[in-house]
Amino acid sequence: MALERLSRRVGAITESATLAVDARAKALKAAGEPVIGFGAGEPDFPTPQHVVDAAIAACSDPKNHRYTPAAGLPELKEAIAAKTLRDSGVEVLPSQVLVTNGGKHAVYNTFEALLNPGDEVLLPAPYWTTYPEPIALAGGISVVLPTDVSSGFRVTVEQLEAARTPNTKALVFVSPSNPTGAVYPADEVKAIGEWALAHGIWVITDEIYEHLTFGDNEFTSILALVPGLADTCVILNGVAKTYAMTGWRVGWMIGPADLIKSATNLQSHSTSNVANVSQRAAIAALEGGLGCVDEMRTAFARRAELIHGLLNAIPGVTCMVPQGAFYAFPSFEGLLGRNFGGVVPTTTAELCEVILDQAKVALVPGEAFAAPGYVRISFAVSDADITEGIGRIADLVANAS
Repeated sequence: MALERLSRRVGAITESATLAVDARAKALKAAGEPVIGFGAGEPDFPTPQHVVDAAIAACSDPKNHRYTPAAGLPELKEAIAAKTLRDSGVEVLPSQVLVTNGGKHAVYNTFEALLNPGDEVLLPAPYWTTYPEPIALAGGISVVLPTDVSSGFRVTVEQLEAARTPNTKALVFVSPSNPTGAVYPADEVKAIGEWALAHGIWVITDEIYEHLTFGDNEFTSILALVPGLADTCVILNGVAKTYAMTGWRVGWMIGPADLIKSATNLQSHSTSNVANVSQRAAIAALEGGLGCVDEMRTAFARRAELIHGLLNAIPGVTCMVPQGAFYAFPSFEGLLGRNFGGVVPTTTAELCEVILDQAKVALVPGEAFAAPGYVRISFAVSDADITEGIGRIADLVANAS
């Protein structure tokens, strides 16, 4: 029998829907189309200057021209430990930190080091489009738990318990949420953590949007509220969203010693150390205070209010107030089945194609997040682009029949 040409496991991976939408929007812009892109999940601000200056200095230092420890520069691991105590209220040792090539790499390392074939991972939906792929690559099984706007896009302990089986290994917990912008209140975070602890279930908590909350909504770390989880909890984080450093590719995972040792061994054979210049920049970011972060959060809070009002003014569209991150997650179900210039979309995936083709506005359909009927809109763009882009959608809807 002839051998298969390519790996079935890797062949089953789907392209990142968010990156695909962003790439198409940029390609259309490059071709001269007046596209407004709401697809990418990255701040539109430049990286703070003191971080850039640290990177420039690092380029000229020969010690950064060589291999460094695969798990990360000792100085950066110390800065991450100090930052985690400051921001999450969780005390960790630098030896519990693995510096990774961005947040996605931390997700991949975690599932590869944690899962065995057949292990089940509870995955509340809507979820970030990347989570299921490394779970599957590691031989795990995603158990999707749907939520909707009626629950504030928050999973309940009752849902988790109903989904628990003898094969349940882990729970993916995200607050603030990508894609919904939902933030869990502290009492719900604690209840979920206590449930996981009682049943010996690992919690993989993604805290990368921790500083981006609005109004009365506040980030709380599940490990700070339930310290008993220390031996079965992984914190995922990075500098990308907080410091507008998506392109620098510095993330990290924090966990118990045995897991971090296994993940470090894996990374030593896959990527080795993160680029040293990026690591030096990350040190400057973490040690440079949160003043620049406050400025960005103020802008995002204003944009959240702006986009919420504009979306809810469109007949057939309903949108929860964004509580954190920089995403609105409106329901576009009321627009399905309508005639847009001879095209009648029946899914939000089809509708987003219509909106891109006819209004030149790029959105990510809810199907990418296991939430058909919804659409993710990043408001990490200018106020002017928000007003123009949502206005184009409103005009398109007004002319539909």
